Amino acid sequence: MPSLALRTFARFLHRLLLRWLLPSVMLAGVIGCVDKAQALDSDELTFEGQNYRVVQLDLKHDRLGLHWRNPQSGQPFGSIETLRQWGEAHGQRLVFAANAGIYDSRFAPLGLHVEDGKTLVPLNLAHGNPASGNFSLLPNGVFAIYPDGHAAVRTSAAFKAEGKPAQQATQSGPMLLIDGKLNEQFVDDSSSLKWRSGVCARTPTEVVFAVSETPVNFHTFGQLFRDKLGCRDALYLDGSISQLYVDGEGYSGAPGFMVKPYAGIFAVFVAR
Repeated sequence: MPSLALRTFARFLHRLLLRWLLPSVMLAGVIGCVDKAQALDSDELTFEGQNYRVVQLDLKHDRLGLHWRNPQSGQPFGSIETLRQWGEAHGQRLVFAANAGIYDSRFAPLGLHVEDGKTLVPLNLAHGNPASGNFSLLPNGVFAIYPDGHAAVRTSAAFKAEGKPAQQATQSGPMLLIDGKLNEQFVDDSSSLKWRSGVCARTPTEVVFAVSETPVNFHTFGQLFRDKLGCRDALYLDGSISQLYVDGEGYSGAPGFMVKPYAGIFAVFVAR
C-alpha cells in the first residue's frame, strides 16, 4: 500500500494538474474554435485561363468597415499595413482588407465616401471625359452597406434615386455588371490589360471581393463576376494598385512597387 507521503504527493500533483493543465487545454480549445469561427472564405480560382484571389464575407458575422483617416491624428492611413498597426494598438486584429474606390491625385476619394453613417465626400455625378480615367467610363456606381446590415451595388444614378442613407459606402467606376448584364462600354477583345479589383453583393448579406493575379481587360473581369461568382451587379474598384489582405497574407494583383497610397480601405477587425 502506498505510503502517506506518496499519497499526499499524488494528491498534490493531481490538484496541480487540475489547476494548470486543464485550463490550458480548455483555453486551447476555445482559441481553436474562435480561429475557426473567424476564418474567412478565401480562395484562388481560375477563370478563362486567368488566376484570381476571391474573398467572400458574410455580413451577418463579418463587420465590414471603411477607413480613410486615423480618427486620432486625422492623417490618411494610406496603406493596409498602417491600418493593421493602428488596429493592433487598439486591441483589434485585422483579418481582411481591400482597397476601396477610385480617388484623385490628392489621395482623397473621387466620389461618395461614407464611414459609420457619416458622409465625408458627397456623391459625384459629374460626367467627365472617359479618356481621363475609369471613373468617367459610365455608368459608375456605389457599393454600400446600409444600417440594417444589408449590402448592395447600384449605379450612381440609381443610388441617388433610392435616397437611402448608407452606413458605409464607396463610389467607383465603371460598373462591371448591371442587372446581370456586362457594361455595354466593354469590348471583349480589348487590349487594355491591367490588374483589377472589384466587389459585388451576391445576396444582401454576402459580399464578394476579387482581385486578378494577372492583367485582364474589363470584359473578362466582368464575366468573372457574372459567370463564375454568380453576381448580378458588380463594381470595379481599382487597377494596378489593388490588394487583398487575408489574415496575415497579402494578395496583390500588381508588383509591390506599383502599389500607391490608398484613400479608402475596407477592413474587417476582430477583438485580439
